[in-house]
Amino acid sequence: MVTVRHAVGAAGAALMGVGAWLVAGLRDPLDVLVWLAGAVVLHDGLLAPLVLGAGVLLGGLRTGRAPVRGALIVAGCLTLVALPVLLRPGTPANSSVLPLDYVRNWLLLLAATAGGTGAYLLFTRARSRRHARRLRQRQQQQQER
Repeated sequence: MVTVRHAVGAAGAALMGVGAWLVAGLRDPLDVLVWLAGAVVLHDGLLAPLVLGAGVLLGGLRTGRAPVRGALIVAGCLTLVALPVLLRPGTPANSSVLPLDYVRNWLLLLAATAGGTGAYLLFTRARSRRHARRLRQRQQQQQER
């Protein structure tokens, strides 16, 4: 395990070196600084409050908190990956560049995530009710003896 940890650490350090080398070769490193500042503002001003708000709303759930939290993480990742295409400025000059309906596909993936999470919650609820019913039946049988 220690060897794997060292290998992953070395790979990460090498990739950081490649990134630093690429940033040093830029004509205008100010663009990178502006992008990084925008990322910090977007994270602290929008993403963190949304995650905290979702945590407050999920606090009322007695069961199923972890699957819903996982579904929200998946939905957020899908949205972050699709964001550049979703915010593209108009239609491209070359129609083969973005040939699909990305908004529809993104919404279908979000619906599949929500549906899968709902199905999982229903399945686990039914399984726990069956288990509770079996326990009650066993207790009744033991009391009758």
